[in-house]
This record gives sequence, structure tokens and C-alpha cells, in this order.
Amino acid sequence: MMVEHNQSLQSYNSFGILARAQVLVRVRSEDDLRQALHDPSLKFLPKFVLGGGSNLVLTGDLKVCVLKMETLGRALVGEDERAYYVQAEAGENWHDFVAWTLEQGWAGLENLAMIPGTVGATPVQNIGAYGVELQDRFHELDAIHLETGESFTLNAAQCAFGYRDSVFKHGPKSHWGELKRGSEELKSKTSFNAEQAFMGLAGQSVITRVRFRLPKKWVPVLDYQDLQKRVKDFGVSKPSAQDVFGWVCDIRREKLPDPKVIGNVGSFFKNPTVSEEQCKDIIAREPSLVHYALHDGNYKLAAGWLIDACGWKGKSVGQAAVYEKQALVLVNKGGLEMPCTGGEVMTLARAIQTSVYERFGIRLEPEPLVL
Repeated sequence: MMVEHNQSLQSYNSFGILARAQVLVRVRSEDDLRQALHDPSLKFLPKFVLGGGSNLVLTGDLKVCVLKMETLGRALVGEDERAYYVQAEAGENWHDFVAWTLEQGWAGLENLAMIPGTVGATPVQNIGAYGVELQDRFHELDAIHLETGESFTLNAAQCAFGYRDSVFKHGPKSHWGELKRGSEELKSKTSFNAEQAFMGLAGQSVITRVRFRLPKKWVPVLDYQDLQKRVKDFGVSKPSAQDVFGWVCDIRREKLPDPKVIGNVGSFFKNPTVSEEQCKDIIAREPSLVHYALHDGNYKLAAGWLIDACGWKGKSVGQAAVYEKQALVLVNKGGLEMPCTGGEVMTLARAIQTSVYERFGIRLEPEPLVL
């Protein structure tokens, strides 16, 4: 177990914001993690789990023990007539893992290419892009409870996935003992309502590895206009998973800044969901509104379009700015030498929220965790 004190976090958050951790532990095995949880000098410090720092806004120093997940490993752990079951340790780079699965001939994650971060963070956010969400390919995960050090496994239903949401983003609703008992009872059920059960694991656990179910009868997901345009431009009637992977990578490079060059956390706001009536009302005033029909009859609106329509593209607060090529992305225009502060980022974000609400009556919700 490697323990570092008063550790700079600037290189561990993709915004490049200056902040420090009181204690940082590099977790490279489960033994490291258990040592950190039982070490007398660390046991009573609050814990914060850090992956790639790609969905995080730091507004000050962290007076906690940061568990920096650096565990590595990936493997095929099973298969049946319908799917391959592939496992990755929490510290694995997500995009590299996606590329590796395709190299092995296991399709299914290609639409999620180039999303920054680590594997262990993906269930927390239920990451998604271009018509696919993590829950569509998720099988189960292993985790360790931060208070007791006990291991447990959750399936998709127990993770309570929602749009950019999961059980790991909500506070506990009952004691750990109830969670453990409930987990046994729920193994035989196909689904359950998180509000009626024990759910709420924010700050309570650390994900150690994730297993994915990748279909053997793969069908490309090409619902988004950007991908449909690629199909037409390339004249490919039956694209392969590698084709889709390459197109997604190209599209993201065109639209989104590389956090290694310009600090950012990718999409800063969730795309809001509205009723059909609300959508029609906005279209009556704004015919060019970018929107997508959902299976439940509601509509998803493009948050980037809403922000752009309010004139925010390219504007800034201090060193925090709205990316000039994509209004959904906030960036650190000061680089590593004169970085933006978390306060500047959130001041800009709140101003955007107010502007969009005043014009469209829609409240935008930030995607990243703000500390």
C-alpha cells in the first residue's frame, strides 16, 4: 500500500483544477484496499474513491483519504449460447478496455468508445453515448463496503440504473446489515424497486471490478443522426463493430476537446427529458430544437442546443469557458499554469442554468460530481 500526504490532485482530475488531498492511497490490489480500510491512521478519515477524475469538479482541497483506484486486469470469464461475459478491474482505462474487447471479437461496447475515465466509474454514472448505455451491456459488479470491509456483488437490477444515475449516486436508505440480507433475498428476483429496498451506496462502497454481457448475435446501434450520416457517407449497408467504433471515435474527436489538451469533463449537463406537450410547446417557438423521441412517449432535448441558443458558446467566467465548438462542454482555458478554479466552473454553470430556465423553462442538471 502506497500512502502519500498533502498530494496534489491537479493531474488526477481532467479539468486540471488545483487542489490537494490530505491523504492519497494508491490502490493496486484488494489487499491495498483492505489495508487502507483497517489502517489505524486512516480508518477514521472519510474516504473518497477516485478513478480517472473525468467526471469531477473540485472546489477546494479534500480533507479526506482519497482511494486512487489503479487495479488492472481484464479477461473473458464465461460464455453461453447468447453472450460472452467479460471482466475488467476497476482501474482499467475505459476506452482501452473497449478497444481490447473489439480486438478479441466481442462486440457491444463500440458506441461507448472514447468516454474518458476508468472501468470502475462507469456503473456509477451509467455512462452512455450514441444510443447505448452501460446498463445495456452490464452483467454484475463486485464491490467492498468502506465501513466493514465486506465484499458483495450487485446485478443490474440492484444497481438501480437510470439516466446517468445509479445506486452509487444516492445516500444510504438503511443499514449495511439490511443491504446484506436484502442482497440475498433479491438474487431470485428479476427486478426490484430501489426505493422499496435498501439502496443508496454513495460514499459507502468502492467498486473493485465489473463484468459485462456482450451479445453473440450483435446488431449495430445506429439510431443517432451522426452515425446514420456515416453509414450514408461511407456507403456501408452492414457496418461492423469496428466500423461503428471508428466512427464514434471520429465524431467525438470532431466535437469534443481532448482533456489532455484542454481541461474538461466532457458533457457538463444532462440532456433534459420533457413530455410530448412540453416538446411541442418549445418547437412552436423554436422550430430548430434538437430533440429525440423516447420509448415512453417523452422526448430528450439536446442540452448543448439549448445552451447554444442562449448565446453561451465561447463565453467565460475567469478561466472557465464554454467550448467554442460544443456548448455542452465547459473547459479550462487557462491550462495547467493558470487553471480555472472549481468556483469559476460552478459560477459559469449556474449562470447557464439560469439563462436556459428563463428562456425555455427547463432546469439543466450537471453531470459531474462537485466537491
